[in-house]
Amino acid sequence: MKSLRPITLFLIAMTAATAAAATPVYSVVDLGTLSGNYSLARGLNESGTVVGQSLPQFSGPSHAVVFSNGGLQDLGTLGGTTSFADSINDAGTITGSAKITGDTADHAYAYSGGLMTDLGTLGGPNSYGRVINNQGQIVGASDTNATTRHAFLYSNGIMQDLGTLGGVNSQGNSMNDAGQVVGNSEVTGSTNYHAFVYDGVSMVDIGTLGGTNSSAADINNAGQIVGYAYPVGSNLRHAFLYSNGIMQDIGTLGGTTSEAYAINDAGVVVGSSNISGSIYHAFLYSSGNLLDLNDLIDPASGWLIRIAYDINESGSIAAYGRQSNGDYHALLLNVIPSSSTSIPEPAPLMLIGTGLLGLLHLRRFKYNGMRYDGNC
Repeated sequence: MKSLRPITLFLIAMTAATAAAATPVYSVVDLGTLSGNYSLARGLNESGTVVGQSLPQFSGPSHAVVFSNGGLQDLGTLGGTTSFADSINDAGTITGSAKITGDTADHAYAYSGGLMTDLGTLGGPNSYGRVINNQGQIVGASDTNATTRHAFLYSNGIMQDLGTLGGVNSQGNSMNDAGQVVGNSEVTGSTNYHAFVYDGVSMVDIGTLGGTNSSAADINNAGQIVGYAYPVGSNLRHAFLYSNGIMQDIGTLGGTTSEAYAINDAGVVVGSSNISGSIYHAFLYSSGNLLDLNDLIDPASGWLIRIAYDINESGSIAAYGRQSNGDYHALLLNVIPSSSTSIPEPAPLMLIGTGLLGLLHLRRFKYNGMRYDGNC
């Protein structure tokens, strides 16, 4: 497991004190677009390189893009009209999915050195790459025939079918550097789906929050898993953190639903929650504190951060937000270095002390996953 970086340690301690200190923790970097008014950030690596999608023209299909060094690069397609980028590892290899020639299907790909390589399928028409780890392994989902989809692990040129939890369909959403895979699968005799972790031998059901469905979105190198699950008697999603065999509901920002998308090795979680009605805000969860990311940026920035999709070990976040003029852009949130030296008021200082004590309990796990809802 990687050692925790000083800025990440500061972030964990500082988040509980931010509201009282009223000091922005994050700067907001607009990553721009290829054209038009839309782009989306989905993943980032330790160097802060971000991948996602944008419109190559003012209207029409999206293309996979990489945001790096202040510029955008269109990654192209596999011969069709659209492509999406979901993940990038520290070596700069990217995975996602793209339409093949004739737009007859979507295929998972690996992009490296300017070349987009088709990874094929498990026998059916479509496949979707979701996450690539630092070993170059890719996890995702692929059709096995015209009606069935299974989670896959792609390694050393071979796409391996990971099976299901006894049901018909499954989907891989993420994995860590040890090759542990998370996602969701339909269970025996039902279309209900549960979050799973695959340890290289078998797929293990990690349960729900008492309701019918759950899905794992991410796993860290310590083995902690995040995603969403239905509480007892509800069909509304709540973000969860799974650690040491226990699935914990981490709540909402005041609304009815929430969903966790990523967790770093320090156990800091990001995602999205509605605050009321259909208004969604990105959140950050750390040491028992669920915070609105919009409270951690300068209110004069002009951005409403709607979704946080990924977080790296430095605390940087790949996000998606709405500008005051109505445009939706990919964003990179970076921890403001100067904030680590600011002197908070006495009350926040006490909270920081509490946060530092909490670090003793943060040698936990990480998992990244995704849900089976047909929205590959």
